[in-house]
Amino acid sequence: MEAILHPSYFPSISHFVVMAQSDKIVFEMEDNFQKQTNRNRMYIYSPNGIQLLNIPIKHSKENRQMTKDIRLETAFDWQKQHFKSLEAAYRNSPFFEFFEDDIMPVFEKKHTFLMDLNLQTIEIVSKCLRLKLEPTFSTEYFRNPVLTDFRTLVDGKKDSYEFESYPQVFEEKFGYLNNLSILDLLFNEGRHALSYLKQQQL
Repeated sequence: MEAILHPSYFPSISHFVVMAQSDKIVFEMEDNFQKQTNRNRMYIYSPNGIQLLNIPIKHSKENRQMTKDIRLETAFDWQKQHFKSLEAAYRNSPFFEFFEDDIMPVFEKKHTFLMDLNLQTIEIVSKCLRLKLEPTFSTEYFRNPVLTDFRTLVDGKKDSYEFESYPQVFEEKFGYLNNLSILDLLFNEGRHALSYLKQQQL
């Protein structure tokens, strides 16, 4: 399978299922930014249930901005907040401490652009998963690409994939939560995560 996807912030499990099962991945670089999508947010399993972690971005006076031109808002220390949330959510998971140092650069480096940050999260997680990922990048926007189009996955409301359950930290309190950020799978399943991704139905 050859697929086209939006790079998002610590993408959902569905994104990584596509990446793990594709022979070729193209990342969409020529789209217009849309609010309320996972381009700048992820969902984790917190002690209080599902939690949204949102990256603040600089708002422009222009009506339309391309995602690759979106700048991060540096007035808030969102990195510290996000890492504290991850710690509260996953400190007791089997593999948080194992991967903690690997993901730390995301919360230390001061990126200017959202796209650079998103690509960094994908690169780091791919290494943790031992997923060989050699993406290419689109140079123009195709409404009807030749590749299998998974770009709608960046909009959580349009991502309706249901995947097999795996153990989660707060499952006894709130039950199984489907298709969270890839970090949920990584911290709970560790090295088994890649074989899980390859076995899921698309």
